[in-house]
Amino acid sequence: MNRSGPSAIGGAGPRDRDLLRRIDQGDEDAFRRLFGRYAANAHALALRVLRQPFLAEEAVQDAFLAVWGNAGAYDPGRGSVRAWLMGMVHNRAVDLVRREESQRRRAEVAMLDGPVEDPAERVVEELGSADEGTKVREALAALPQDQRQVIQLMYFNGLSQSRIAEHLSLPLGTVKSRTLLGMRRLRGSLAGMER
Repeated sequence: MNRSGPSAIGGAGPRDRDLLRRIDQGDEDAFRRLFGRYAANAHALALRVLRQPFLAEEAVQDAFLAVWGNAGAYDPGRGSVRAWLMGMVHNRAVDLVRREESQRRRAEVAMLDGPVEDPAERVVEELGSADEGTKVREALAALPQDQRQVIQLMYFNGLSQSRIAEHLSLPLGTVKSRTLLGMRRLRGSLAGMER
């Protein structure tokens, strides 16, 4: 019998508070069960607030990561586990709306201010030598194309991971993975340049 399916919602599976206690002790199975129970509702709520699927995914992911990292913060006196979780999702969704609006306003102001200097040139100048600049360019060029593209959009075009996901029509998790892998490779390639 699958206890993480719809029957768990009706009470056949562990109660939510029990799941949180187990999550607080590092129980991954309990986390998967809680996620299975509430992820769809959490995503629907975030999507209503954000109206963009990739941002809704980010809000849900952040809320569940907070549950994993601090399940002990739940206070039964303030409501059900479901209400607590949906409140976290809602708060993160509202934060993302504010962040996106702030980024949009900054981009509009930047466009009014005129052309922006190329950050790649500034980085090369700060490195202090043409040889080091060449090494950075070579390390970037040696990355797999998908990783290089994400890093260039992030660091040279100033896009957030959410915007990159939207721009490339990729899941946010894919963008985060490519960024992490690309940065690790760059770090490895440039390790000898540290002073």
